[in-house]
Amino acid sequence: MSLDDSTRATHRPIPPKPDFADLVAAHGGGPAGAGEVRWQRLIRVWQWTRERHESLTPGRPYPGIVPLLEACHADPRLGRLHPFTSHFTVCLSSRPHYPYVVRAAITPLPDGRFRVHRPGTSTAPSYRTTAEEAVALAAAQLADGLTPPAAGGADLDG
Repeated sequence: MSLDDSTRATHRPIPPKPDFADLVAAHGGGPAGAGEVRWQRLIRVWQWTRERHESLTPGRPYPGIVPLLEACHADPRLGRLHPFTSHFTVCLSSRPHYPYVVRAAITPLPDGRFRVHRPGTSTAPSYRTTAEEAVALAAAQLADGLTPPAAGGADLDG
């Protein structure tokens, strides 16, 4: 058995890349539609990345970013913010374009917990055991009176 044969025996086929809704067309339908497409694209990319990881490295754990993104999207307050990811951290901005104004950031940790923090503040990070608990904390920590725009919408900050 060659090295290639043993490698093929342990790996599943790599899933095909997902198809995405047209973000440019979604912008033509208004801010809410563009925000929803942005969330769906981000979730699908990370689902595909997890599936690819599981195909290439079976049995090796993958960070809980997919359930975290799904929980953020489902939350009425966080789901209206503009999502992006950086180094497995879900960042939620009140501005749909650069420069972003990150209102909350949540990182899935290797031990299964979630780190909730507010970049640019002196607030110490908090840790939660489930994605849902982390999302609830991040939503509760949004500044009082902050009503985020629909993701992809107008700036909250001017």
